[in-house]
Amino acid sequence: MQRLPCIITRNMAFLSKARMSGEPGSGAGKGGGGGGSIREAGGAFGKMEAAREDQFFYNQQKQQLKNLRDGLHDEISFHEEQIKRHQEAISRHKNRISDMEHK
Repeated sequence: MQRLPCIITRNMAFLSKARMSGEPGSGAGKGGGGGGSIREAGGAFGKMEAAREDQFFYNQQKQQLKNLRDGLHDEISFHEEQIKRHQEAISRHKNRISDMEHK
C-alpha cells in the first residue's frame, strides 16, 4: 500500500513539469515567460500571438536575405563593369605601345 502513494506522487511531479514546459503562447512562465498581456494570458489568443510573432520574424529575416542578395547582385554588376572598363583601358594602352613601336 505504501508504494501506491509514491508512484502517484512521482507521476504528479512529472505531469506538473510537463505542463510548465508548454509551447510558446501557452501562458506566462510556460515556454519562455511573458511577452505581453495576451501571451501571458495563454490559450488560443496567446498561441495566435506567438504564431504572429514567429511569422513577423520569419518575414523580416526573409526580407533581410532578399536585400543582402540584391546588394550582392549590384556589387557583382559593378565589378563586372569595372572589369570591362579596365580591359578596354588595357587594350588602349597596348595599342598605344604597338603604335609607338611601329613608328
